[in-house]
Amino acid sequence: EDHNFIANGFVVSNCIGGVAAFDPEENGVISVGGVGFDINCGIATLKTNLMLDEVKPKIKELVDELFARVPAGLGSRGEIKLSREEQFEVMKEGAKWVVEKGYGYEEDLDYIEENGKVDGAVPENVSETALKRERGQVGTLGSGNHYLEVQYVDEIYDEKTAKAFGFERNQILVTLHCGSRALGHQIGTDYLKILAAASRKYGIKIRERELVCAPINSPEGQRYFGAVNCAINYAFANRQVIAHLSREAFKKVFPDAELKMFYNIGHNTVKVEWHDVDGKKKRLYVHRKGSTRSFGPGREELPKAYREIGQPVIIGGTMGTCSYILVGTKEGEKISFGSVCHGAGRTMSRHQAKRTWRGTELVKLLWEKYGIYVRAHSMPGLAEEAPGAYKDVTKVVDVIHNAGLAKKVIKVKPLGVIKG
Repeated sequence: EDHNFIANGFVVSNCIGGVAAFDPEENGVISVGGVGFDINCGIATLKTNLMLDEVKPKIKELVDELFARVPAGLGSRGEIKLSREEQFEVMKEGAKWVVEKGYGYEEDLDYIEENGKVDGAVPENVSETALKRERGQVGTLGSGNHYLEVQYVDEIYDEKTAKAFGFERNQILVTLHCGSRALGHQIGTDYLKILAAASRKYGIKIRERELVCAPINSPEGQRYFGAVNCAINYAFANRQVIAHLSREAFKKVFPDAELKMFYNIGHNTVKVEWHDVDGKKKRLYVHRKGSTRSFGPGREELPKAYREIGQPVIIGGTMGTCSYILVGTKEGEKISFGSVCHGAGRTMSRHQAKRTWRGTELVKLLWEKYGIYVRAHSMPGLAEEAPGAYKDVTKVVDVIHNAGLAKKVIKVKPLGVIKG
């Protein structure tokens, strides 16, 4: 989908991935449209000790096991049913809470953006409707462009960085893409109305409905920020649970399998960050919608293991092509506040894709022609995500690489895919 955002008072649209940074000391604003509705939708990748020749013969068995263990699809529910008190705890503690409940290892937290928890979450700012819609959704993929993929390392572009990241050719990886589910969407819906009223109250001219906003330091602005942080933490917890469920599935098929968290990062967020602006260090509220952090070496926000290398950047392709892992650069911090897109973006609408392809035909084609085994909860939904409905991710990544926003490290290809 297209992502609209504000830049110097203008609406920028028809792009995939937007970044807008505002200074609270200079009447900066916080915007619903700058974050999006699937708050902290993101990607987590795990490294395994398995190789292509071991997994390929058992890919159907493995994907079937993953499909059985990881709930997916529109309105999907999992086994974790949170009480109201537990909902508040997850919204405050994020991935840490689910790890303490046995869904993962303490070391996983070292490889999650913000260590899996942002400060400033205020559960009281989240509506009863949002809390009701959440119930049972921790540890679920959802639908749309969300997925879980079994992948292998196909090409290495930067041997030194790949080695530092722990990658080798033909190594099996697992990548999952999902966010804050109904909780985040309801927060966005609720605050669309609240910030619309705030825009009128503070005399802010709005050029596009979803770009309603409020001054960062206003009561409405801070209320929204507190709610967004709740959804950010919830999404970190959601991806962590799915990562753990994936480990269990792998262990069932490959008893000696080891899955280590490589990185877990969001791409629909607003974060408080320090950046150089015209030679001065400034504390900014950086909105990223459909875009992900791509910090260069030296940033304290990065895991210690990656601090001297740069931030891992995971850019997903389609279930029939490939995806990429890049590394952030200092140049990218200057150009785009350390941000790049999280994927290629669509070339046609979901409706048009459904008219063009049939899900059952895609499943057959991907298996017979490319050896990619796909399981989906909805065949019409699968048709919406046909590879032909998306831009060429390789061309997109080459632009990022050549512009210096991030540098290519590896290319991965799918072996098995789960879609909602």
